[in-house]
Formats: sequence, C-alpha cells, structure tokens
Amino acid sequence: MENLNIGICGWGNVATGLFKVLEENNTIIHQKTGCNINIKVIGARRNNPKCDPGDVIIERDIFDVLDHDIDAVVELIGGVDTARELILAAIKKGKHVVTANKAVLFHHGDEIFLEAKKANVSILFESAVCAGTPLIKVIQEELSANNITKIAGMLNGTTNFMLSEMEEGSSFEEVLKIAQDKGYAEPDPKFDIEGYDAAHKIGLLSSIAYGTPLPPDNFHIEGIINIKKIDFDYAKELGFSIKHLAVAKKDDLNIQLRSHPVLVKDNSYLANLKGVRNGIEIDTDLLGVIHIAGSGAGQEATASGLISDLINLMKTNGVFSFPDFPDSLNTIDIAELSFKYYFYIEAMDEPGVMASIASIFAENNISIETIIQKESTDGVSPVILITNRYFEKNVNKVIKTLDSLASIKTYRTIRIED
Repeated sequence: MENLNIGICGWGNVATGLFKVLEENNTIIHQKTGCNINIKVIGARRNNPKCDPGDVIIERDIFDVLDHDIDAVVELIGGVDTARELILAAIKKGKHVVTANKAVLFHHGDEIFLEAKKANVSILFESAVCAGTPLIKVIQEELSANNITKIAGMLNGTTNFMLSEMEEGSSFEEVLKIAQDKGYAEPDPKFDIEGYDAAHKIGLLSSIAYGTPLPPDNFHIEGIINIKKIDFDYAKELGFSIKHLAVAKKDDLNIQLRSHPVLVKDNSYLANLKGVRNGIEIDTDLLGVIHIAGSGAGQEATASGLISDLINLMKTNGVFSFPDFPDSLNTIDIAELSFKYYFYIEAMDEPGVMASIASIFAENNISIETIIQKESTDGVSPVILITNRYFEKNVNKVIKTLDSLASIKTYRTIRIED
C-alpha cells in the first residue's frame, strides 16, 4: 500500500500536532518509507485557532468522517464512551483505526479487538502508551520470541516530574502548581496523581504481553497524593528513591497488575530517571533486562507514534495478527503479594511507645530490618522503619492496629520494589 487516505477525528493539541508533522515532514516520510499519508477529512466540532487545516474537508459531526473514502480513522477525541462508539462504528464500516486513547482501550479493549478481528481490520495504538517512545511494537514484534516475565516502569511523566521535584525539597502542593503551570498536569490532575493514567498504560502492555483482559481483574491502583517531602529525606538516608511504578509480572500462570508508589534503590536505573521522562524495564529470558526511556507526552512525540502506526498499516497492507493467549491466567490480588515496607510513624514521646510499636509488628510475625527514631519535636517522635519481606495481608493487620492506638498521631507506608 503506497497511499493511505485517513480521516482525523478530533482537532485538539494532539490532532493538530499530527497534522503539522505530516505537513512538514511528508517528504522525509516518503523518502524513508515510500509511503504517502493523505489527510482527506477532519472531524472537528469547532475550529482550532492554532492550526489552519487549509482545504481539507471539515465535518462538524465526527461520525460523518466515516462516510468518506478513507482507509483509516485516527481517533483523537479522548474520553471513553463516545470514543468507543466511534471506533466500533469505524470497524463496522471496514476502516482501520489508529488511536492514542489509552482509556477507551483499557475499559473496552476486549470488545474492540474482538470486533476488529471479526471485521479483519487493524487497531493500532503505539502512541497510547508513552506517546512516541516505542513500547507496543517492541513487545508485539521485536520480543515475540522472548518469555517476558516482568514489565515495570514510570509510565506517567507528570508524577515522575512531581516526585523528582519533591526529592529536591519542594512540597506536593508546590510541585503540582509548577506541573500545571508548565502544562505537564491538567487543571484537574486526578487522572495522573491518583495513578489511573499509569494503570491504563500498564494494563494495555499486560494485555499484549500476557493476554490479560481489558478491563483487567484485581488491579491495585494507588496515587502519590499521600507522599510527603520528608519521606524523600528518610528514603535517601536509607539508600532509596521514591517513584510511582506500574508493574505487570508473570509467574507461571499468575499475573501481578499494580500501579502505586514504591521505594527503589537509589543506584538503580529507574531511580535515576528524572523529570517528565518515562522509563521502563522489560525482563526477558533471551535478552535479559531491556531498558527503554523517552518522552511520554507532547505533540511531536505523540505524532511520531501515530505516524509509526500509519506506516505500519501501509507496510502490512492492513493485515494484523491478533495473538491467541491461554484463558488460564490468574490475576493475583495484591493482598496475596509480598514486599518489604517503609513505614513513617509519628508517635507520642511517651514511655513504652517504641515497645508497643515493635510488639505490633511482632504479633503479626513481621520482623523489622531497620528502625530509626528521630528527636522529639513538640512531644512527637518520628519513627522510620523498614520491614523484611511479608505478605500485604499481614501488613494490613498492622495498619489496622496502628489506626487504633491513641499514641500514634499519623503514619504512612510505601512498598519497596527490590
């Protein structure tokens, strides 16, 4: 396929970025690939003053884009419900779909991929995970001969930026405002700071690596809103850095799926990825551990991923192989997993409090690897401890007991990824 006629649905930041890159780099794309990508129609409910589409046909109803003579729809409207309806309508009309929409695939991926398989059309979504940083095709194609045992990384640039800034001494509120001022975080940052964006991404990666369902079962999702800047000081003292990690891990027929803050060794690869960059580790049997890092957001990065999918569509003539995974995989509840844990406890500076804290852990058969008591301030002593490895369900019992003690003013716990 030398020519690909496309319709773009959506006319926001990502869509206009794609339009501009195709306009400016069309000659380079043709020279390198021999492919011509032609934008025939744009579905835009309103004009975008930042980009003039020229003489390209504009449809105010995005569903009218599907009535044009196009080979593929590029879905860039965002959201879930309308995007699902649009994608399914495109499939029904025999159109291939390229999308950057991780949320719609996370919530309705199984349905969408099944309908695409029936209609013999492709659904491509490289830019849905870390924008243009190549992950989807690496897992689907380059690592197809490998047994992938673990995929783990920082998949949300906003939280990685915020945690990097907090590590330098800023508060959560300060770095959130900076992130919003720089455009890294939305005015409503919930999607990022509560862990959902990273969860959607690792859910997609797990689906293509292991065949876990979309939406998945037993998925633990936790954000960064409870982390304080003092935690970084104590983590550093103990040889750790704090990151928000998304993990998919396979062990025989069991799968772990989780997205939450962790302590990682401060000399590790992931600990040293700062700012808005995304970074991921893929554990394989043939190549060992592979590290991939790059920009996870922005017009140009996302456009790169979208164009990669469009070129792949042309090179394969729209033929897409849907993997066939066994149905016997079991997604494990996080309560059945084991970790080491960091605890920060503010206890009243009273006789016997340290002994009572130690006894709580002992009663739940949890041994303490490291414990540090800081100087008392206003009658309150910070206690920092690291446990040995134990099941989450045991640690939950400790947390319930800490909640009931009048001598404990506050506490936080973060899992350690080792």
